[in-house]
Amino acid sequence: MTPQANIMIVASIAPSHENELRSLLASMTSQPGTYDPTNALVPFHEIDTLHFARFVILEDATRDDLLAYGDPIAASGKSLALLCDFDGEVDRFIGDLVSIAGVGLVRIFSNCVSPPTVANLTSWLHAHNARASASYVNWIGRTLVQVHEEELLYQALGKRIEATDLSGSSPRQVWDALHRFVEQEQTAGRITLTPEPPTPLSWRIKNILHCIGIPLLLLLFLPLILLYLPFFLIQLRIHEKTDPVIAPRPRADHNHDLARIEDHLVTNQFSAYGNLKPGSFRRWTIATVFLAIDYTARHVFNRGFLARVVTIQFARWVFLDDHKRAFFASNYDGSLEAYMGDFINKVAWGLNVVFSNGLGYPKTDWLIANGAKDELTFKDYLRRHQLPTQVWYNATPNLTACDKERNARIRSGLEQPWMSDRALQQWIGLF
Repeated sequence: MTPQANIMIVASIAPSHENELRSLLASMTSQPGTYDPTNALVPFHEIDTLHFARFVILEDATRDDLLAYGDPIAASGKSLALLCDFDGEVDRFIGDLVSIAGVGLVRIFSNCVSPPTVANLTSWLHAHNARASASYVNWIGRTLVQVHEEELLYQALGKRIEATDLSGSSPRQVWDALHRFVEQEQTAGRITLTPEPPTPLSWRIKNILHCIGIPLLLLLFLPLILLYLPFFLIQLRIHEKTDPVIAPRPRADHNHDLARIEDHLVTNQFSAYGNLKPGSFRRWTIATVFLAIDYTARHVFNRGFLARVVTIQFARWVFLDDHKRAFFASNYDGSLEAYMGDFINKVAWGLNVVFSNGLGYPKTDWLIANGAKDELTFKDYLRRHQLPTQVWYNATPNLTACDKERNARIRSGLEQPWMSDRALQQWIGLF
């Protein structure tokens, strides 16, 4: 199995270069926000391990919200972020990225403070990589090569079924016929199904240590945690009763900028950025929440769903600006309205646990109750913190997470040495 990883390269934009940078990023798109494969700067599509990528300008439009706490307005300034979700290790991916798009990246990041050169680009990218505090992959180990091959398999089998009279055939006879067809196509080189590579030993060891180590640490500190719990709950209630809600209706031009880059494909992107509530209590709370999300995403929710939500393909949460702000990015199926509705209806408590530590979030009770249940206020809050993505690349623009899962099940069924009649009937139903 080849596990997935991600990078987020962040660099401050030189104010005098912002217009030039925006022009460069716009030249990479075929329509607002949508990656153009003919662009001359960064050919993301030439990297055969890259699932999703985006350039997004980080700009905090809610800086003066801190005045509600009596704090000074947050520092201004804009940053450019490059996010990539890919197969394999970070070092190898950055090597591929530099090899394929080094000159273009240098040109883009030359509009930032302390820009890279062609000679030091690799080390510069490593130095500017903001590590995710929590990340989610819909199906750990499903590579881009696998996704492409299984989609071609699905299409070939679909055409074969349409062209063949299978009426009156039993499910086992249908499976036998399609199995023989795939073998013939593989022999002819028209279908390729690459075997799953072995899981890297270093990743396997780290994963086992992480899986065991976090619960052991939790167990070790359990007496202290139980001792602190009443004080935590008291602090939490005090904060919840006094934290201001700041969720005015988003500006019309902001809504317009976001709407024009959404719903061009079956999958969409989402980028949100904002201040955390001031103080160490909220800082430690969100750090603990991220730790829990990262653990469960890695060891529990790694086979097609996050809690009860199946439409997220990749997501991550990143601390920025000395842990004073947080950034969230996801690649999800369907419209934003359906995406938010899905979360509100199924895991509103999960939204509250994470986003209630953000400045201005709708009031929660005991961290998990209410909050997102105030649907209109929640949607205004989230939309206000959402950022337009300047360039968004999707390697499989016509495939949802459910499509990928269907295709994988079709391949798995073909590769089974034997299936029961019931399993065969279910397998036929996938077409």
